Formats: sequence, C-alpha cells, structure tokens
Amino acid sequence: MGLMDLFNRLKSRPVETRAVSPGFTAQIVAARESWISGQSGIAELTAAAQASVSLWEAGLSLSDVSGTDLLSRHSLALTARSLALRGESVWLIRDRLIPAVDWDLSTRNGEPRAYRMSIPEAGGGRSETALAGEVLHFRIGSDSAAPWTGTAPLMRAKLSANLLNAVETALTDVFRDAPIGSQIVHVPDSAADDMDSLRKGFRGRRGQALVIEGVAQATAAGMHPNLGKAPDQLTPDLQRTLADTLLTDAKGAIYSAFGILPGLHNPATTGPLVREAQRHLAQLVLQPICNLMAEEATAKIGSKVTLDCVRPMQAFDHGGKARAFAGMLQAMAQAKEAGLDDATVTDALSFIDWAEE
Repeated sequence: MGLMDLFNRLKSRPVETRAVSPGFTAQIVAARESWISGQSGIAELTAAAQASVSLWEAGLSLSDVSGTDLLSRHSLALTARSLALRGESVWLIRDRLIPAVDWDLSTRNGEPRAYRMSIPEAGGGRSETALAGEVLHFRIGSDSAAPWTGTAPLMRAKLSANLLNAVETALTDVFRDAPIGSQIVHVPDSAADDMDSLRKGFRGRRGQALVIEGVAQATAAGMHPNLGKAPDQLTPDLQRTLADTLLTDAKGAIYSAFGILPGLHNPATTGPLVREAQRHLAQLVLQPICNLMAEEATAKIGSKVTLDCVRPMQAFDHGGKARAFAGMLQAMAQAKEAGLDDATVTDALSFIDWAEE
C-alpha cells in the first residue's frame, strides 16, 4: 500500500463532530470559582465583613424558637452566615434539617415548585430532588424580577465593597513592596572600593540604609552639598493619600450595609452606644429576617413557628430597667387610686403600643 493510498483512505472517512463549545471546562471551573468566592466576589474576607457576619450568626443563634425543634442553634448560625454572604439558604426537611450547598429550582407563578440540591458529605456530595414543600428556602433582598432568589448585603453595596477592596489592596502592595524605613545616606567621598564595600554591607536590609551616596555625587546631580548632611527618607507619605480616612469610610459603609451602626466599632464608643447598636441590629435588621424565616417554616412544617431575637439580644441596662419598672409600678398605683378599670388601662397601653402581637 502506497502512502497516497493510505492518505486517500483516511481522507474518505467521515469527520467526527462534537457539540462541545471550546473552553467548556474552563467555563465550569470559572463558574465554580465564582460561586466559592461569593456572589459579590470582593470584600467578603475582610475583617469588616467577617465581623458583621459574626454578629448576624450570634444574633440569630440566640433567637427564641417556638413551634418546632428543627431550628437548632447550629442551623440558625449556618443560616445567618449563608444569608449574610449569599442572601439565601436552603434546607432539606427530613428527621432534621439538612443544608444544601448548591441548588437549582423550577417555579410556577414566581413560586418554587421543585428543587435539585447538592447535599454536602465528607467523601463527596450527593444530589437529591425534592418538592418545594420538603424544602425550607430562606432568602432576603429578593427582587421582583426574581422573587425566588435572594441577594447578599454586599451584592447590594458593590460601590462600598469595591472601595474597601481597592484601599486594602493598595495598602497591601505598599507595605509589601515600598521601601519603608529605607534611607539614602550621604557620606564623604572615598575610594571606589570603600564605597562599594559600604553599599554591599547594607544590601538586603529593609528598613535600614540601602543606598550610600557621596557628597560629590549629590553635587553633580544638582543638589546643594549641605543637603548631604542628613539622610533622605524613601518611605512613602501615606498621609497625603487619605488612605486612613477612605478605609474608615469604606468600613463604615460595609457595617451600614449589614445594618450595624458604624459607631459600634469606634474606639471611643461608650456603653450607651453599644446598647443602642445592639438594639438597632436586633429590632430593625435581624427580627424582620426572623419573621421571614418563621413564615417560611410555618408554611412548610405545618405548625405555627415564631422566632424572637429581640429579647435575647437586649442590652441589660440594670439601672434603666429598674427605673422603668419603678415607673410602671407608680403608673399602675396611680391608675388604681384613680379608680380606672382594666379595660381603660388596656386601651391606654394599646395607645402607646404596649401590647402583645
């Protein structure tokens, strides 16, 4: 068989085609990396974000739960972390709640119907499919275009997260690469061998004199010879960049995105501000999330579920509580002396919004 016959035989074979787009594996790896790093992709590993997430975890895990035994402290803490970083959390209802690490779903009229979830295991995850009634799906920051998904606080504050990430990256580069503490030392002119020995003696010593220059060299460069009497600093002047101010403002914006008063982390913070920051976080941020979680649990579990994080998170100001209790007793005594009946007192309490839900 000649070479041309072999070539013609190979040429006559049908060409095999595959419906695989180029770079498919790279796309899958990039998608997984994006999911692991978080939905916002930035500022999620900074101290400001992690401090906020820790407060969410502690606040929700302290909640008083009634109506079910499924919501344990551990599951509440995991839910809080997932809500803070991803904006949603999915749990499979079995004899206990099983967390889902990844999921996709189908909807009807904007409401989930079925889920396909990845359940984490030590030896590798497994996939499981369940109806919506078998799944607790907690989500915050939902949009009307996709009400079945949630958005994380950092996803809703990208500008602040970008600023914090940029400032911290710039400071990292400066402290890693800039010649901090280095100096140019001017010495009288000497022999070339002596100057070379002095330079080699300072080589590689960061924070010390790295360059030695003679007075004659400084004069040749256009500088006055008297300038060589004092070392020249190579440390960058960071005060003019306002890096500290920008970093403080960016961290404050991150705290505000999580519903935490920035003054809570101020070094000059006093006790009253700490208590008010705790009440603000409990009443206006975490308790609405607890109400959303309670509604979802009530609809899926079948019994009325309530979550209360305001009572456990209250700052116990004993002096203020004692004064409030004394005022309540005095008001009740005055009402009794005035001959007011119970219905009138109840109406008065309702008027000042002092009533159970």
